[in-house]
Amino acid sequence: PVWRPQNYGGDFLGPTTVRQGLERSRNLMTVRMAKFIGMDKVSGIARDFGVDDNMRRYLPLSLGAGETTLLRMTMGYAMMGNGAKRITPSLIDRVQDRNGRTVFRHDPRTCDGCKADALPGDEAMPSIVDRRQPFMDPAFTYQVVNMMQGVTTRGTAARLAALNRPIAGKTGTTNDAKDVWFIGMTPDIVIGVYIGFDEPRTLGRTETGGGAAVPIFEQVARTLLKDKSPTPFRVPPGLRMIRVNPYSGQRMYSGEEGSIWE
Repeated sequence: PVWRPQNYGGDFLGPTTVRQGLERSRNLMTVRMAKFIGMDKVSGIARDFGVDDNMRRYLPLSLGAGETTLLRMTMGYAMMGNGAKRITPSLIDRVQDRNGRTVFRHDPRTCDGCKADALPGDEAMPSIVDRRQPFMDPAFTYQVVNMMQGVTTRGTAARLAALNRPIAGKTGTTNDAKDVWFIGMTPDIVIGVYIGFDEPRTLGRTETGGGAAVPIFEQVARTLLKDKSPTPFRVPPGLRMIRVNPYSGQRMYSGEEGSIWE
C-alpha cells in the first residue's frame, strides 16, 4: 500500500514552526522537511553524527525507520551538545598499573600544568586543552540544541522542567510502541534511555517515549545532578538571542507576554 505517515494522535495542526514541531514530535513536519531538503542531506547528517554510516535515501528513514544502537544515538547527541567535536565512544576510560601509572587513557585531550607530584597550592590551576576542531558550524548545532530544550519545558518531555536546569532532548516512539526512547543532555552529561523487548513486540498500545523513557532519565539525572549547580548551554559566537512568539516565530518585544528566547 501507499505509505501514509501520520502524527501520533492522527491529528493535524496545520503550519507550525520547526521548533513547535520538534517540541511536540510532529511526524508530518519532519517528513515534509526531509522531502524539502532532500534525503541525501539527511543521510549525510546521520553519518556525520555517527547514527548511521549509510542511511538509505527513503523518507520513512527521516522518522527513524532505520536501525541504530543506543550507544550511537547517545554519541550523536553528545557531539551535538559539545559543538560538533568528534567523539569515539568507549567502555574503558582509563587503565592504570598497580603503581597508579596510567598506561591507557581514552580521552585524547592534554592537560597543561598537570603534575602528579605537585602539592595542593604549589601550582596554578591546570587547564584541559581540547584541540579537536568542529566538523560543522557550532552555531548550527547549538540552534538544534536550543530547540530541543523546548522539548523538556513545553513538549513531550515537559515533566523534566521540574529538575529546574537546562536540559535538551528528544523522545521517540516506534510503530505499535515496540520501542521507546529518550536521549537527554545537559552541558556536562548525556543520558540515553531505550526500552524494548529482545524479540520485538508492543510495549503496550499507549506507551510512548515521553511516558516510559523520560521518567527513567529523570530519576537518573536527579541523582547524578543533585549536588551540581545548573549550567546553561554555551552560546557560540555569532548568534544573538531575541524574543519570539513560540507559535508563529515572529519577533516579540519587551512587555509582551508569552515570548521565548530564540
